[in-house]
Amino acid sequence: MKAVLCKAYGPPDSLVVEEVESPKAARGQAVVSVKACGVNFPDTLIIQGKYQFRPPMPFSPGSEIAGVVKEIGEGVERVKPGDKVIVFTGWGGFAEEVVVEAGKLIPMPPGLDFVTASAFILTYGTSYHALKDRAQLRAGETLLVLGAAGGVGLATVEIGKQMGARVIAAASSDEKLEVCRQHGADEVINYSKEDFRERIKQLTDGKGVDVVYDPVGGNYTEPALRSMAWKGRYLVVGFAAGDIPRVPLNLTLLKGCSIVGVFWGAFTEREPQRNQQNIAELLTWLAQGKLKPLISATYPLEQASKALNDMMNRKVTGKVVLVP
Repeated sequence: MKAVLCKAYGPPDSLVVEEVESPKAARGQAVVSVKACGVNFPDTLIIQGKYQFRPPMPFSPGSEIAGVVKEIGEGVERVKPGDKVIVFTGWGGFAEEVVVEAGKLIPMPPGLDFVTASAFILTYGTSYHALKDRAQLRAGETLLVLGAAGGVGLATVEIGKQMGARVIAAASSDEKLEVCRQHGADEVINYSKEDFRERIKQLTDGKGVDVVYDPVGGNYTEPALRSMAWKGRYLVVGFAAGDIPRVPLNLTLLKGCSIVGVFWGAFTEREPQRNQQNIAELLTWLAQGKLKPLISATYPLEQASKALNDMMNRKVTGKVVLVP
């Protein structure tokens, strides 16, 4: 089978595509033929050795796939060969086949295509966990989404609306903000040419925002924190800007607000039943047409480096997907 391999930490262009042996399913495992694999920002970090996990070399990036069960190991009863499934793998998805723990497989809902299925679990799972479990977002509250045109950003805009929030989307271009409006944003801020804090004041009548969803970090973190409402919750999701900001902690005292970490991958391991409940709720919304993932491009396996470079250079709106 073909696989995209990281043999030494480095940029996307250092990845290679090679023929490797097909994996075998041990007890409790399944081999899945990959039909599509979502591309996510953590994939750009894991190949540089900058992510929380460091798989043994060589490894394939790619953390969420949709495919067909090819083979099952001893003791596996939940799935059988031929079943269509979705799974969060952590890594290994940029390949034609991947071996996973069978207990992590999610049956693919009828009528869902592989490309959409592969671009759903991580972004929507992260965003729902953030808003529901970590922020405890309530209907009528104001939610500010930074990097709102990206994969997790657009997912948060849609989920925030489903939960009854007033959603303010912030992004770096008018084109991206138009996409955010199409996915339900009530208000938008172009932080490349507007006074960010002043615009938030205008949109909230000086009150500030109840919840900030921040997958970006960098220069907009502190201004957004200064724009919090009383008892607000600031969700730390990631650092796509590259810089991990240092914030004046006195702001949390003055605002009576909380800075809350969001690590969905650890949540899936530590609280699997709650995660399964969240995913079931999200798949119901998806089936009802209440969530509409945006896939802006697909790439063949051989163009994995281009897909990752496009993500690192912020050329991606919504999600992009590799199709072996």
